Amino acid sequence: MNANRSNPPQGITTFVLASLLAILSISCANQAEGAEKPRVPNIVLILADDLGSGDLGCYNQESKIPTANLDRLAAEGMRFTDAHSPSSVCTPTRYGLLTGRYAWRTRLKQGVFQGYDTPLIEPERMTVASLLKKHGYATGCVGKWHLGLGSEKPTDYAKPLKPGPNSVGFDYFFGIPASLDMIPYVFVENERCVEQPTAKIEDSKGQREGGLGFWRGGPIAPSFKHVDVLPVCMRKTLDFLDKHAKDTPGKPFFLYVPLSGPHTPWLPTKDFEGKSKAGAYGDFTVQVDHGVGEVLTALDRLKLRDNTLVIVTSDNGGHWPVEDIKKFGHRSNGGYRGQKADIHEGGHRVPFIARWPGKIKPGTTSDQTICLTDVLATCAAIVEEKLPDNAGEDSYSILPALRGEQLEKPFREATVHHSASGLFAIRQGHWKLIDGLGSGGFTAPRTEKPAADGPAGQLYNLADDLQEQHNLYLKQPEVVARLQALLKQYQEKGRSR
Repeated sequence: MNANRSNPPQGITTFVLASLLAILSISCANQAEGAEKPRVPNIVLILADDLGSGDLGCYNQESKIPTANLDRLAAEGMRFTDAHSPSSVCTPTRYGLLTGRYAWRTRLKQGVFQGYDTPLIEPERMTVASLLKKHGYATGCVGKWHLGLGSEKPTDYAKPLKPGPNSVGFDYFFGIPASLDMIPYVFVENERCVEQPTAKIEDSKGQREGGLGFWRGGPIAPSFKHVDVLPVCMRKTLDFLDKHAKDTPGKPFFLYVPLSGPHTPWLPTKDFEGKSKAGAYGDFTVQVDHGVGEVLTALDRLKLRDNTLVIVTSDNGGHWPVEDIKKFGHRSNGGYRGQKADIHEGGHRVPFIARWPGKIKPGTTSDQTICLTDVLATCAAIVEEKLPDNAGEDSYSILPALRGEQLEKPFREATVHHSASGLFAIRQGHWKLIDGLGSGGFTAPRTEKPAADGPAGQLYNLADDLQEQHNLYLKQPEVVARLQALLKQYQEKGRSR
């Protein structure tokens, strides 16, 4: 009996050995397959506020503002020369960037939100954060939100501020509710105020008017100081990176950093005063550039550089009227017509730089027309998920361009631009149609008077008229009709993708 137990029949032994070998073979194959599968990258998306493409040395050799870190990023990655925000002001751009959908499809038909407005992102809508979180990413947002907080209006900031960033896919949020010149002036961490806005602050004049920096008067937390916001948010950004590397090494992360600068009030700290030749705005922009450098240094220090896609862009063009151009000899928006809030190129053409070691060839440029709404589809392509029909309706993946692939045709059929006053334009190839007269509805000093040589709109051939000086509306009726029809189709169909 004992002998039989110690020595099972030969057939059983052979069967067991064969089964074990099969299991080991499958296991080894799975491990090999897992080893061959590329690891998804960390993604850091830095969105500057009111940064013009002409502010960066890598875009404008005559810039009066030193931007060593942004220039370094461009040298180590790819610079897009035809990138656009979906709107020429901040709130609708932020919606479009996170959702891949034009904000004029929502209740926000023009203008921007205030600090006390209720959230714009629909609770069920996919965002870049919720998409990546589903794929195992840790998600964080540090900086200026400006998409509405809380379910009441005016919001009671003593209550939990939800829905908000935590409701649309972000594990962690720290920042300010809206622009740095909009009440209430408080820091928010996740769904709570760090300190309640129980004090009051008076209106302040901007530097152009001889003041310390422009902001609207109203509720403020007693310890809140405008000059502290950019440094504090940069410190919180670095804290997120350090904590993630320590607590969850190997887990991919998405870090969205919507900076509060160089939007007004221009308040550079003493270390950056006088560092540019473009006044307080230029100095504040140098501080923004320094913050980008701090993030790049942290990625190097934490050994995260090689597997991190870094994108730096802006929510719209710079707020830089003709008077400032003359005073400082600096063109925040390069040679483009217009500025922030305008329908012309200066309002929505933005810098866009991406670095991804091993994937993006260093020192390259792309002339593909892209829009910030394309971030969602690009992230979906990175994690190999097909977007559903009810998400990213205006989003196209730019991953082929990032990889330097030769494309037979543009991946965008056309791009819709939108101004602060609700004016539309549509761009297809080198043609740009502005559907109606005017150049935006911003209350700041105008950069140019509206063109008056077209009865119903403006048409420009950007191939030889990037400054939009020669209106061809009456000379190219076929082009006008085609673009009008396409714009109407996009508006009525509810999608452009």
